Amino acid sequence: MKAFFRWNHIAAAAVFLLAAPLTAPAQWLDLQTKGIPRTKDGKPDMTAPAPRKANGQPEVSGIWMVPGLKYLINIAADLKDVPFQPWAAAEYKKRMDNRGKDDPNNFCLPSVIPEKIAVTSPWKIVETPGVTLILYESRTIFRQIFTDGRTLPADPNPTWQGYSIGKWDGDTFVVETGGTNGKGWLDTNGHPVTDKLHVIERYHRKDFGHLEVEITLDDSGAYTKPWTVHEVAEYQPDTELIEYICEENNHDVGHFVGK
Repeated sequence: MKAFFRWNHIAAAAVFLLAAPLTAPAQWLDLQTKGIPRTKDGKPDMTAPAPRKANGQPEVSGIWMVPGLKYLINIAADLKDVPFQPWAAAEYKKRMDNRGKDDPNNFCLPSVIPEKIAVTSPWKIVETPGVTLILYESRTIFRQIFTDGRTLPADPNPTWQGYSIGKWDGDTFVVETGGTNGKGWLDTNGHPVTDKLHVIERYHRKDFGHLEVEITLDDSGAYTKPWTVHEVAEYQPDTELIEYICEENNHDVGHFVGK
């Protein structure tokens, strides 16, 4: 089934823009990120070589954001066809026809992996021994990616973000996630998932300012085969994350109407 696109989903996705600031310099007026490459005019050099850690691996820590609404609205925007199972194709069409009225985001419920990567708010990677953290400004949500050699839990208590483990494959940080509850949407268009979802993310820092993210979605409950999408996040210099509480003073719910 070909991917759909509707302007009313731009309106739904715009909730992210209205509910949270896109940048945070007003909170840190004199902030200038230390230790990053800059051009002669003092601007961050986004095409400088990627920094590396003492062990030779690329440094992926920092604040990142995927620019624009493209993948937030439709994660499959670059695909000709999505390998839907029949029920999932029908559910996707139903959500589109209903203008995304029941999107969990509309009710301040968590957006999930991989939608979390594409939201219009920055996220911060923090590498520590044994665990890499991702702090999402959107909804003030955190994620733990364990790098201590453990495996995914065999019988997990399903959660919105699931459980994640990571390892390095050359210069690429590979993350596996399972144990999700199947309640989220992959985007505001409404690509469905089930609790069988298994996600593999491959993070590769192309240069200082660009982080390539390859996302493979394997959900035998909703799709006939795994499928892969690619996004590029951009480094966010001279700023910091700020608190984002979606539930506070949320008047959006009453304005979302379906058919």
